[in-house]
Amino acid sequence: MTKNSWAKILVIAALALSVAAYFVFPAYKNFIDMTLSAFASGDFQAMRDFIADYGVYAAAISFFLMIFQSVAAPLPAFIITLANANLFGWLKGAALSWSSAMAGAALCFYIAKILGRDVAEKLTSKAGLDSIDKFFERYGTHSILIARLLPFISFDLVSYAAGLTSMKFWPFFIATGVGQLPATLVYSYVGGMLTGGAQLLMTGLLILFALSALVVMLRKIYRERNK
Repeated sequence: MTKNSWAKILVIAALALSVAAYFVFPAYKNFIDMTLSAFASGDFQAMRDFIADYGVYAAAISFFLMIFQSVAAPLPAFIITLANANLFGWLKGAALSWSSAMAGAALCFYIAKILGRDVAEKLTSKAGLDSIDKFFERYGTHSILIARLLPFISFDLVSYAAGLTSMKFWPFFIATGVGQLPATLVYSYVGGMLTGGAQLLMTGLLILFALSALVVMLRKIYRERNK
């Protein structure tokens, strides 16, 4: 059996065990349900409180949440980034958010690389991956760096799509790290100062920006398909 075959078996087994554990272990099921509820709220304060409840393990829980949202695209990562900054301070929060996002990107890259497009489409969406494929075709070797610098392009979709190409891991990983750093620092700096009305304003602006970006992307995909 080849090395790639073993890798595929291990990844499939890990994913299967993660799903099976949800139905077997009540504590794990409760944790995942609470996690999804925190993401669904769209409120970074709710996410902050959820992470803070784990005390000395809060940083580890935050790290896991960032990886979880990477695999289960397209859950919003910026909520965790804002929560980290508000909970740990903007500098430590930025370091935690950046490093955990990098780990999530690497995992998505290898899941796609090992398991192929069918699995990547199930974890994301066919239309989303198709749109990133066209982005890669347009911008060539600089696609990853450009995509990471543009906040309206899904971080996780880019990671999965990159894994489906012939791109090597280290060029992908370095471009991701460099491109992701500015957005992480900005979100963290802002997140560290958010309270009260400023919190509501920032959350509203982020939601509005995300919806606007989604409309623009869908419109672009629609026009290109018609052509």
